[in-house]
Amino acid sequence: MQKAAVFVDVQNIYYTTKQTFSRSFNYRHFWQSLESEYEIVDAFAYAIDRGDAQQQKFQSALRHIGFEVKLKPFIQRADGSAKGDWDVGITIDILESAPHVDTIILLSGDGDFDRLLTKARQDYNCKTIVFGVLNLTANSLINASSEFVDIDSKWLL
Repeated sequence: MQKAAVFVDVQNIYYTTKQTFSRSFNYRHFWQSLESEYEIVDAFAYAIDRGDAQQQKFQSALRHIGFEVKLKPFIQRADGSAKGDWDVGITIDILESAPHVDTIILLSGDGDFDRLLTKARQDYNCKTIVFGVLNLTANSLINASSEFVDIDSKWLL
């Protein structure tokens, strides 16, 4: 069985599935699908911590499924904008996992990860699979992946 590492950009998946389908991603179904095909050696879910009870319940559910949940505090700027970006953290973790796995699985539609996936494929010979909502996933990310899985109703609650 091939070894895989899974990386979830929680905010990206939450907002893209809500915007497109008004539904949430089914992480339990996703995990069960992966488990039947891969030995999952790393699984990280990257989220923003607002201290909200419902978010904490969701994060606990992710941990129960098998994810290591990584949190950053929600930062509200004086101008009203917000900060809470995990791109660098996801990048570091993918580069640390890539030498030890056969497949990198990324849940995100963020085009900032396109060069990262290209590097993982070229330098570490990893298959790269992206799960994203098709109409909200950057073409550059789709093109950089070995395989793209469109999040449709079968992946939703």
